[in-house]
Amino acid sequence: MNFQLVQSARKGGGARPRRGVWLMKGAPPEQKTSSAAPPLRLVVVLVVVVWISLLYYQFPMLAGGGGAPLVTVGRSDSADDPCRGRYIYVHDLPPRFNADILRDCRKTKDHWPDMCGFVGNAGLGRPLADPLDRVFTGENGWYGTHQFALDAIFHNRMKQYGCLTNKSSLADAVFVPFYAGFDFVRYHWGYDNATKDAASVDLTQWLMRRPEWKRAGGRDHFLVAGRTGWDFRRSTNIDPNWGTNLLVMPGGREMSVLVLESSLVHEREYSVPYPTYFHPRSDAEVRRWQDRVRGLERRWLMAFVGAPRPDNPKNIRERIMAQCESTDGCAQLGCALGTSQCHSPYKIMRLFQTATFCLQPPGDSYTRRSVFDSMVAGCIPVFFHGMSAYLQYKWYLPEDHAKYSVFITEEDVRTGNLSIEAALREIPPERVERMREEVIRLIPTVLYADPRSKLETVRDAFDIAVEGIIGKVAGDRRGGAAAVDHIDTTSATDNHNLSPWQGLGSRRRK
Repeated sequence: MNFQLVQSARKGGGARPRRGVWLMKGAPPEQKTSSAAPPLRLVVVLVVVVWISLLYYQFPMLAGGGGAPLVTVGRSDSADDPCRGRYIYVHDLPPRFNADILRDCRKTKDHWPDMCGFVGNAGLGRPLADPLDRVFTGENGWYGTHQFALDAIFHNRMKQYGCLTNKSSLADAVFVPFYAGFDFVRYHWGYDNATKDAASVDLTQWLMRRPEWKRAGGRDHFLVAGRTGWDFRRSTNIDPNWGTNLLVMPGGREMSVLVLESSLVHEREYSVPYPTYFHPRSDAEVRRWQDRVRGLERRWLMAFVGAPRPDNPKNIRERIMAQCESTDGCAQLGCALGTSQCHSPYKIMRLFQTATFCLQPPGDSYTRRSVFDSMVAGCIPVFFHGMSAYLQYKWYLPEDHAKYSVFITEEDVRTGNLSIEAALREIPPERVERMREEVIRLIPTVLYADPRSKLETVRDAFDIAVEGIIGKVAGDRRGGAAAVDHIDTTSATDNHNLSPWQGLGSRRRK
């Protein structure tokens, strides 16, 4: 809109200006002749442009809000188009589905820690300030990121994606920036199921009325639900009051969804890494960190960070902790209820950096954030259940699991037939070195770069997820369900077809 500043002169006082009045372009010509108007108009226009730029670019990045994509491009059918086959259209959802949810972050305070401190900085949370050697600081890309903050992080990364299109009919996939994970939190305790599902029902009805949906019946749509898949399928969970029904209701079940842990019962449900504390801003930061962890002294054979599960006799955590306490080769951070060690990024990462192997038993679900924190530290993960990694994260982790990890069965630990320390010491040093190098190579693929910057050649977890989703959508168009990877759950344990919380406890804390 074009505005002009028009000066009003005093009666009989010549042309000396008295006050400025904003008028639409088209004011009478005699009101546009003031010699002071051009420079003043220029200053005002510059101020307005600066403020609009700040509000448009900075506020959505800090709050993870909704709105149209910040970058829109066209599409070329040219074979040399670098975005050919990679275009994404982002739905401009009403703010009630994302930005408004973040503004309700204090609604969680009665049952969860206040989430408001975790949604700033494009979803990364507060920058860390390492009190010891200044390694883990915001300047170096380290933040107090919440494990369930992926909704906002991913959305803000998508705003920087280089192949966005404003023509939905030409898009290779359609992104739905609904903050399903944050929506889960705000109404989980103390509300009926209808209230828990209200936003999901509203979203799916909104989507199914859109022309973009009709093109493929929603099968080219995807969203990020930054929790486990079981948190969004209440009617197929063993707990009829746990979570929402987003992935079961019409509209939700047609879309692909990226979750932190798949339920393995939905063919369009794909697992992506938990957010870690490290969010590099350049390729150089990634390389420097890899070089650092490669050269660290590993004085502990093994390490464990986690809380016991005394209410669940099948869980092996207490046995692992007992084995760790019985040897000088193991270090652990106790995370019993009421302690804060497991909430200190500094303590967690310092421990993982000094251990060769990091023990990763199931907790509230089969996998947990600690898996990815330890890998970022260059620590070789030790798994006790196939669902913790091997049956998931197929876009991210090598198919040959022995290249980067160790597997020990839960039964061997539960019955006391095996010493974890003895099993790890039997691994030849040269093989340990190869495994560690593979873990270090994988570091970029299991972290999310800072959404406010852009990596040049390094592919992070976001890049891999987008590539995977576009490939699945393209496969669906070519061959239907046959193009979707089939995950054979028969290789899991005898409860593979049940909710991950059956036999794993009910507290849902990591």
